[in-house]
Amino acid sequence: MHRNTRELLEWHARAPRETALEPDLPIVDAHHHLYGGAGDAHHYRFEDLEQDLGGGHKVLATVYVEAYEPGWRTDGPPALRPVGEVERIIKLTRTPTHHGCQVAAGIVAHADLTLGAAVAEVLAAHEAAGEGRLRGIRHVTPYEGGAVGRYVKGSPREHLLMVPAFREGMAQLARFGLSFDAWVYHPQLHGLCDFAAAFPDTPIVINHVGGLIGVEEDGYRADRAAHLAQWRGHLRRLAQLPNVSIKIGGLGMPVFGFGFEHADGPAASDVLARAWAPLIDTCIEAFGTQRCMFEANFPVDKQSCGYTALWNAFKVASRALSADERGDLFWRTACRVYRLPDVAERAAGA
Repeated sequence: MHRNTRELLEWHARAPRETALEPDLPIVDAHHHLYGGAGDAHHYRFEDLEQDLGGGHKVLATVYVEAYEPGWRTDGPPALRPVGEVERIIKLTRTPTHHGCQVAAGIVAHADLTLGAAVAEVLAAHEAAGEGRLRGIRHVTPYEGGAVGRYVKGSPREHLLMVPAFREGMAQLARFGLSFDAWVYHPQLHGLCDFAAAFPDTPIVINHVGGLIGVEEDGYRADRAAHLAQWRGHLRRLAQLPNVSIKIGGLGMPVFGFGFEHADGPAASDVLARAWAPLIDTCIEAFGTQRCMFEANFPVDKQSCGYTALWNAFKVASRALSADERGDLFWRTACRVYRLPDVAERAAGA
């Protein structure tokens, strides 16, 4: 992350506060995190999210996604320690926010799929801890052999998706009716195609538009056209698999190479929309709106912009679409993929 939380707050204070566009448009934020405390250099607490939700957008619910190991148990069997994160998020989110948002209506937890069939014990423990809100599993797998890869926590193995034990663990998800959130970098999308085809009965959700790397390191920016073509080709192949959907977001992460983190203040929504539109359009053209969903990826995307500006940018970038298509992107796809019928009913009646 380019800035720690204290630096981010100071940086964001330099920008004028945006007014939420189309404040009556229902939103389900398909991807965010909560971790750390005020004493940690990097943190995003429930109260921080609540403050962001106060920007004026109609965010009815969110999907919580594992990250940074908050609440993990510090003792007991290592495989079961991630269950503490689910226990923590349940305690934090038993009641809606002051803004009426149902935080963590769906939960995507971590489980070590390299455990193979033994991961079933972990999935059962997650299910019990989740009190009916567990929807999926994410075992992060972004691998890059150069400078970019050194910033990935835990340094995932190359070709982890192809490891037999990982696939044996993946096969357990269908038994529990769970989806798999896939976080990879774009050079790995070819392997994700083979992986997703091997599990046709398990919904697979590509995170962060497929992780298009665009930084200067290792020549990604210099060869931008070639990498864009590779990324587009892989997404089209993945879109042929009916069990695969994609999250549109994560674009505020510095790894995408837009460089907003180097500005004097966070980017405004019109600037974001212009920069992000080609990637957003590519995802929609490949998957159709019924398999695309918008995500905030906060607080990680806070390195580029504020929460209100981010959703404004998505609204601006999608203005040419029909009301039904925008409904897919902003709430309907997330409700379907993460099985949130009560939230869908609220959104439809909003």
